[in-house]
Amino acid sequence: MSSPARALIADDERLMREQLRARLAEVWPELEIVAEAKNGLEAVELTEAHKPDLVFLDIRMPGMTGVEAASAIAQLPTHDDEGADGWRGCEIVFITAYDQYAIEAFEQGVVDYVLKPAERERLTVTVARIQKRLAQREGSGNGDADDPPPAMQQLLQKLAARMDPGKSPQLRWIQATVGQNIQMIPVEDVLFFISDEKYTRVQTATLEALIRKPIKELIEELDAEVFWQIHRSTLVNTKYIAGVSRDLRGRQLVAMKGHNEKLEVSRSFAGLFKGM
Repeated sequence: MSSPARALIADDERLMREQLRARLAEVWPELEIVAEAKNGLEAVELTEAHKPDLVFLDIRMPGMTGVEAASAIAQLPTHDDEGADGWRGCEIVFITAYDQYAIEAFEQGVVDYVLKPAERERLTVTVARIQKRLAQREGSGNGDADDPPPAMQQLLQKLAARMDPGKSPQLRWIQATVGQNIQMIPVEDVLFFISDEKYTRVQTATLEALIRKPIKELIEELDAEVFWQIHRSTLVNTKYIAGVSRDLRGRQLVAMKGHNEKLEVSRSFAGLFKGM
């Protein structure tokens, strides 16, 4: 990193925040802790305000959990989305008690983790991984790391479902406005969703409709293995992807079966199609 990395710590237990801060000072003295949050909502708000390089999130917090906060943080605008101050997004490190299903997921490398209480040896491993990721960000000149944000979103959705089975994706129908009428659209028929400030466009092979549900809510209700986020404002149904090409500026464009519109892939999500 050309300048010291900046971090935020979120945990509802003050002693855990203090202990992690002390341990980090030992294994990564150059790291600057820019803020501390007592819950998930504060973590999201402070991340948006301070734009840190990494966020340590307690996986279980009252109200908004760490998993929900991580999903919301992943939706914050970056310089690739809407020119937001050149921020490239942040790395996520979960703080967790021993949960076997969670540890197995974290070991896949999409996000990292620290076990409670934070031990120096394990934290040293985490720090080494994060430093490598941040160096790759710096060297690549964009927000892409080894694992793209969509992979993280899929992991977060699975974690949320395991932590609270009642919150598993349930959306099967879209109630949308088509002209002056309300129509029920099967989710499986949707080619893609595109949002603007007020509405989300629902596109099938035969009709275009509007709903008021934002992309960030749809992500939580749809199957992440079927619907991939390719842009802050766009979700595509992978069953209908015809191919991916590049335009003269090098941007990736997704072509959909049954529709002639090509959808732009933002740089932050380009890792989905690394082979292209």
